Amino acid sequence: MVNEAPQAWQTEDWNDIYMAVLLDGDPDTVPFLIREAERAIIERARDLFQVSCDILEEEEALNDALYAVRGLKSCLAVHGRFTEAAGQGR
Repeated sequence: MVNEAPQAWQTEDWNDIYMAVLLDGDPDTVPFLIREAERAIIERARDLFQVSCDILEEEEALNDALYAVRGLKSCLAVHGRFTEAAGQGR
């Protein structure tokens, strides 16, 4: 139903992946986590677009998280580490 409030588990899903990106220092998993975080954040933003309740705080958190993940992705690409994170290494 479109008018339902966001479910708590949906909120935690994107946030868990986002936190994993920020806390994981393993060069083998960071590119994967960045891609997954971007996917989860965008998916959640699309879900929120379809509900008609006041979700301003989560929308702001999603925007901040996506900005941070993309900033990390860019920094890693510029410094020559984790080129997969920027979609350049396949």
